[in-house]
Amino acid sequence: MGFLRRLFSLEAAAAHAAPRAMTGELITISGPEDLERALRHGNMSNAGQAVTDDTAMRVAAVYACVRIISGAVANMPIGIKRRIDDRTRVDVTDHSLWEVFHRRPNRWQKPAQFKRMMQAHVLLRGNGYALKTRGVGGRVIGLTPLHPGRMKERQRDDMALEYLFTRKDGSRVLFQQDEILHLCGLTLNGYSGLSVIGYAREAIGASIAMEHHGSTVFRNGANVSGALKMPAGKTLTEEQAARLKGEFDEFRAGGNREGKVVLLEDGLEFQQLALNSEDAQWLEARKFSRSDIAMFFGVPPHMIGDTEKSTSWGSGIEAQAQGFVTYTLEDHLTMWEEALTTDCLDPVRDRDVYARFNRNALVRGDLKTRWEGHTKALQWGVMSPDEVRAKEDMNPREDGNGGVYYDPPNTAGSSTGSTNDNP
Repeated sequence: MGFLRRLFSLEAAAAHAAPRAMTGELITISGPEDLERALRHGNMSNAGQAVTDDTAMRVAAVYACVRIISGAVANMPIGIKRRIDDRTRVDVTDHSLWEVFHRRPNRWQKPAQFKRMMQAHVLLRGNGYALKTRGVGGRVIGLTPLHPGRMKERQRDDMALEYLFTRKDGSRVLFQQDEILHLCGLTLNGYSGLSVIGYAREAIGASIAMEHHGSTVFRNGANVSGALKMPAGKTLTEEQAARLKGEFDEFRAGGNREGKVVLLEDGLEFQQLALNSEDAQWLEARKFSRSDIAMFFGVPPHMIGDTEKSTSWGSGIEAQAQGFVTYTLEDHLTMWEEALTTDCLDPVRDRDVYARFNRNALVRGDLKTRWEGHTKALQWGVMSPDEVRAKEDMNPREDGNGGVYYDPPNTAGSSTGSTNDNP
């Protein structure tokens, strides 16, 4: 009864304030180390900017990286499959977990919303948590996301995990390991993911500081584009200086007078000034900060608009896109698949059931190259049709001829060729 009371009270709070319940910011103090870290640093970077989920997402590079990765995960369907034998897989569409990820994960989210939100939590905080709702027989029939900023995981002496969640009203509830779906990113202790905004705080803080500096410059007009030159021996009266200042303030503010002319009196001349070295260095620093943030998230710079420099991921856009899929996106997909299979499926009853993203739904730049490789493997007898179909997450051919290994083109019709089902 205690578990049901906790579960229903938590879901009731989520139903009344669902959009706000997941966006709070909280520093959890559970020991002397947490207290010292909060007092010394908190969320403040060396640039003097507070770096939180909200402020970090206001940085264009951070927003772009989170949007790209979480969007790719959200748009890729998750299949719940059953392993019939070593070569055959079938979709288990009558499984409750299939309903969760294809119909409704909870009372207020759709599947893509849920996946996008959980992936964003992992990208920013290193962890994504969801409370499991179980139905008849103990199967998972719902997943309610919990904000990682309000969760504190810890490992007991028996090595099992437990999760302490703080509600918005300050009350706390303790969940056991089998009650929580835990998506864990890069980790050093094995059970808690590293916070990206924590480790990238300086890069993000510097970017925020430069954005504030640029806004101040444009607002105050401190970055002058030219100067007024007086003839030698002449000065302006106070009235002339005040009138000239007012006219230039209007032009600097833009509006209806944008593009018109201003009258210069008493021999005044306007001289255009080039971009000074400090401004040029500020622009270069912004580009460096953007590339630094992309590196933290593992996103190729060209995907967030930085196309000036080459990358070690490949010389072409196609190669860079494939590098993103291989080295970044695949890591997140594997994390999801293992977490769902381990945390949401019964190890005995669902022993042959597993979660698998349909990677073919992702439009990849190497689609043509991959199929050309399959064709060559078939032509030279390296792979059979069923092996190629298995690599594409497809079932064997129904006619039973999918296990044939074709003769290489240079041996076709000779006595050395073989069309046996097995090599």
